[in-house]
Amino acid sequence: MILQTVWKEETLVRAFETDLQKRWKPSAFFHALQEAAANHAEHLGVGYQEMFSRDMVWILSRLKIQFHEFPLLGDKITVQTWPKGLQQKLFFMRDFHLTAKDGRRFASASTAWLLVNIKARRLLMPTALYKPVPDNNGLAALTEPLEKLNVPEGLPERLTIQAGYSAIDLMEHANNARYADWVCDCFPIEEWRRRTLDWMQVNYINEVRPGERVVLGACQQDGDPNTWLVSGTNQTTGLRAFEAALRWK
Repeated sequence: MILQTVWKEETLVRAFETDLQKRWKPSAFFHALQEAAANHAEHLGVGYQEMFSRDMVWILSRLKIQFHEFPLLGDKITVQTWPKGLQQKLFFMRDFHLTAKDGRRFASASTAWLLVNIKARRLLMPTALYKPVPDNNGLAALTEPLEKLNVPEGLPERLTIQAGYSAIDLMEHANNARYADWVCDCFPIEEWRRRTLDWMQVNYINEVRPGERVVLGACQQDGDPNTWLVSGTNQTTGLRAFEAALRWK
């Protein structure tokens, strides 16, 4: 079998993934990225089943997505993804392009993944991976590094979420795409009627387990009405669960 260092697959905008404007929800983008990454990892021999048999798992640590155009109900989307090497000698980087058949760009994204021992829930160094993954000579969809967001404490509270059945995935914690929904729920429906997102970044800091409650806060960044910071603090553990930043068009 010839290994595909750049993976391509297709998906479709389905009704239950759209918002009140018939646009693909941000969380649907997140789901598509996660699914394509998992399928490519399987093809490269570092997929879920093989990793799990070795007590290893990929954990998404950071994700930034640039929205170029929001696909609508019924649109077909081509997802391309590829590894692009290490960042800070710790993060396995993976980038994405989402396009239409006519070549229009829907989104570009970059993600940072950590290698974790699933039993101990302990971070592993990249050298612990049992086989190499291609780095594609650093081919990039987004060129800027994924950095810490340094969201301040004490943001004005917007809502409180409890991680129930619908939020939990096979890792027994809140799925990464659910955080995108939580961030979006910090803003009123009227905001979504009149504007669209330019970009969003989510940094996942501490996992949220079943039944735990997360308080979300949000504020403008440096007084800019278009750029916002969002934080999620786990009430159950007292730990910061995630940080996010986004910009409206």
